[in-house]
Amino acid sequence: MIQTIDDEAALRRGAAALVALEPRFAPAVAIGLPLRPRTNGFAELFSTIVYQQVSMASAQAVWTRCEAAGLTTGAALAAATDEALRAVGLTRPKQRAGRALAAADMDFAALERMPDDEALARLMALHGVGPWTAQVYALFALRRADILPAGDVALQEGARSLFGLGQRPDAAALSRMAKAWAPWRSVAARALWVYRLRETGRETVW
Repeated sequence: MIQTIDDEAALRRGAAALVALEPRFAPAVAIGLPLRPRTNGFAELFSTIVYQQVSMASAQAVWTRCEAAGLTTGAALAAATDEALRAVGLTRPKQRAGRALAAADMDFAALERMPDDEALARLMALHGVGPWTAQVYALFALRRADILPAGDVALQEGARSLFGLGQRPDAAALSRMAKAWAPWRSVAARALWVYRLRETGRETVW
């Protein structure tokens, strides 16, 4: 059975279950967890690619220019010139990834019927889509309940601070920790993000 978090009630149930599994999540859950459901489709996956490995502000600026230029569909990406893609701030790797996504003609509806591992594998088969991109997309756009992007530095820093760790856990270490939080790792991800945001004074989760 595919478990999803589709509304605030489901998120509250997941939060209560997570705290029961690991009481140290209570201070993070008390901050308030964002649902932030996204739309499963080309634009959302392409925007996730745009947000790879850059600051939030830089990614937001590029994506805003993409939206203004109408570069949010497969047809538009396929038809755009390299100059047009450069003009909105897309790097060459992200231009290639966008064009590859357009050419792939992804069946997004089919992703919703796939188990987590299968959906992640299908996403990562696309050029330019690695674990972080696939996991973030599955967490928000597919609304899966048990996904934690362990390579995300903000999550790693959140775990370090919330659990009083001596150093920031790397992706492998955070993945091992997170096994105990199943089947609510997507709730744990939200909790770690908001805890880190509270520390840094930022206002938005990716």
